[in-house]
Amino acid sequence: MTDPRQIIAQQGMTRFQWIAVAITVGLNALDGFDVLAISFASPGIAAEWGIDRAALGIVLSMELIGMALGSIFLGGVADRIGRRPTMLGCLVVMAAGMLLATTTSNIYSLSAWRVMTGLGIGGMLAAINAAAAEYSNAKSRNLAVSLMAVGYPVGAVIGGSVAAVLLQYYDWRSVFLFGAAVTGIFIPLVWWRLPETIAWLCQKRPAGALEKANRTLARMGHEAAATMPPPEPVSDRTPLAALFAPGMAGTTILVTFAYFLHITTFYFIIKWIPKLVVDMGFAPSAAAGVLVWANVGGALGGATLGLLTVRFGVKPMTITVLLLAFVMVVIFGQGQSDLAQLSLVTAMAGFFTNAGIVGLYAIFAQAFPTSVRAGGTGFAIGVGRGGAALAPITAGFLFQAGYSLQTVATFMACGALVAAVVLLRLKLRGAEE
Repeated sequence: MTDPRQIIAQQGMTRFQWIAVAITVGLNALDGFDVLAISFASPGIAAEWGIDRAALGIVLSMELIGMALGSIFLGGVADRIGRRPTMLGCLVVMAAGMLLATTTSNIYSLSAWRVMTGLGIGGMLAAINAAAAEYSNAKSRNLAVSLMAVGYPVGAVIGGSVAAVLLQYYDWRSVFLFGAAVTGIFIPLVWWRLPETIAWLCQKRPAGALEKANRTLARMGHEAAATMPPPEPVSDRTPLAALFAPGMAGTTILVTFAYFLHITTFYFIIKWIPKLVVDMGFAPSAAAGVLVWANVGGALGGATLGLLTVRFGVKPMTITVLLLAFVMVVIFGQGQSDLAQLSLVTAMAGFFTNAGIVGLYAIFAQAFPTSVRAGGTGFAIGVGRGGAALAPITAGFLFQAGYSLQTVATFMACGALVAAVVLLRLKLRGAEE
């Protein structure tokens, strides 16, 4: 067989490949850890510096801004220089940002380091989505990308639990020290176990591409390739311009719009649960438990969707869970008088909303070709993070205007509903790359 990509696509998954996918799960978990860890650290920051909620809100939004910029601009970098160096560079940036956050004494420097951390996470998300797809064979590709995406809620649950323990004994800086240490551990792990993807080597043809591809194939336990496939046409467009070139623009717009819409629904649930649970009459400690259940449900939802995509198409499965996410968020808006029932409803809402995120990640991997896969994923995620920032703000204004929880929840749930409609118009590429 002359095409190394076809060897991977057609052969069974080996232990080396599953370990590579597992590492991308861990890398995505760093995002989930960092998002929830800053929420746990924020009361200590506010108390130590005497800042009000408005100033604290600015600090909390800085990472999302950095993440959006990192996803949009560093995703293209991963397409130009490779998945592996981008992941390593982003890990260095993330670890440095978390470590430097412990040295601050005011919101201005902390905000700067939070933007820096977000830049690394944003670039990482684009690179690992492409890498998870490209380490996998055709049959397991959607499952691999889905498992990678499940890392977010897993990291949130573990990160929140670790942060809660650390804050019993140390101040808020301990959370970021722990995050920097864990991030640093991944640097040698990625260097050792994640070689450059064969799909990227075939696309970019660096010096010794065939030899590098065959070394990776050998580590995976596959046969060597005799030659590289014929070179693909090289575009002189910038990464962003390539995403809006004829034949690609429609795909870019549809997947970005769908992700933007659904992420508003997802982050409405994630960001507002603690406040809404307290407003329903439950204790703040109960609110934290309900948030954990939302993330547990999210992890189970993402894993379940990934397993189902082995037998069913990713597009119809994603549309289905988006519709069910709409239903469950509406039900959440009805409120519950019993904590156990509320936890169950919230877990189900987390199940379907996160399954929708996971399905969209798998769609990114299939919708974009190798040449723009990381850049396209990064652009969609980056613009979508605008929805992440918009969601809690929009809901807050609606609550302030006097609308009920049921009305606000129904309105915010419409993001998932409209995203499902948008996906009906999307045509996916094959899984040959």
